[in-house]
Amino acid sequence: MTAITTLRASIASALTDNTRYSVFSFPPATPIANSVIVTPADPYITPTNNERTSVAPMANFRLQILVPLLDNEGNLAGIEDDIVKVFQLLDASSIVFNVGSVSAPSVMSAVSGDLLSVEIALSTLTEWS
Repeated sequence: MTAITTLRASIASALTDNTRYSVFSFPPATPIANSVIVTPADPYITPTNNERTSVAPMANFRLQILVPLLDNEGNLAGIEDDIVKVFQLLDASSIVFNVGSVSAPSVMSAVSGDLLSVEIALSTLTEWS
């Protein structure tokens, strides 16, 4: 397993809250409601060589939060609660990262039904091995 794969799994582990949602360290075949998915962002890996003595990868991820699309008010409040929980769990983790903005909620049509979705950008410096 590469360091980036381990990092993705570590982020998913840090976000675990079995009372609120399921966490996936990879894009599942069928996205489900009440889940957080750690997916590669674009660009996925950005080499950094500020000191010109070594090249380290900056790994960029999207944290996708999904809730069922039932009604506007209830599900907007639900996804906001999940956003706050994700930030609290990231803050409590030992992972050093940069968090970007949270996207506006959007509707995702999936096999499992319509979902309300937001994305949070997350970047962290990692290693190649």
